[in-house]
Amino acid sequence: MQFITSDGVKLEYDDVGKGQPILIMTGYAGYKEIWRSQVEVLSQNGYRVINLDRRNHGRSETTTKGLRMSRQGKDVAELLEHLNLENVDIMGNSMGAATIWAYCSLYGDSNLHKVISVDQSPKMISEPDWPYGLLDLNWDNFPKASERMYAVHTTYQRINDETYKAVKEAQGGRKFDYTLNRPLLYDHAFQDWRDVISLLNIPVLFMSGGESPFWSPEHAVVSAKLCQNGESLIVPEAGHIIMSERQDYFNEKMLEFLSD
Repeated sequence: MQFITSDGVKLEYDDVGKGQPILIMTGYAGYKEIWRSQVEVLSQNGYRVINLDRRNHGRSETTTKGLRMSRQGKDVAELLEHLNLENVDIMGNSMGAATIWAYCSLYGDSNLHKVISVDQSPKMISEPDWPYGLLDLNWDNFPKASERMYAVHTTYQRINDETYKAVKEAQGGRKFDYTLNRPLLYDHAFQDWRDVISLLNIPVLFMSGGESPFWSPEHAVVSAKLCQNGESLIVPEAGHIIMSERQDYFNEKMLEFLSD
């Protein structure tokens, strides 16, 4: 399905199942098909699943407009309004999770029900009081050091074969434009969402990969303590793409949190 934003950018999304709405988003350079298993499980358990390719990602339109996290959050708000969705669960991996905080920064959490953040530190620049940033990124080497993530293997375990095949088919040989999207990456790396998280009233589950290549998994524990209704889960033997590396375990914990 397609949706056109207020600034004229065409976004691709899937809308599967009936019931409690949940919006899901993947990370930087990702495709929505990485959530193949979660879409299936959620739709079989009474959820209406909106799976979004954010602007410049997946099969959504590539543009030079709005290459900042605030626009990512606005896109979410516009899609929810377009679909007339209320009391929405929302889940994101990596930059997809940061997009949730961008949305909350602009619109608050009054239209949300529960949040799952999958392996995304809310602050990517390390400082003495926050040792949970991206790799060795700090104020002295920002922003260029954020691109060192390109050389890192994101997973600890092999991605589920069916999911990997679905992603490759969706890609169809397309290449993500890292150069064009550099402003988005830099803006993403610059943000500090801790104040936004501290104001949330809804339940939030922070999940991290025990073997995440990007940051200490303890970021989930610390982030949950910032939140009024926060929980944390460090998933053992998982890297950054937890939902496809430990698919069954992730799905179990996801449903447990959402249905509690």
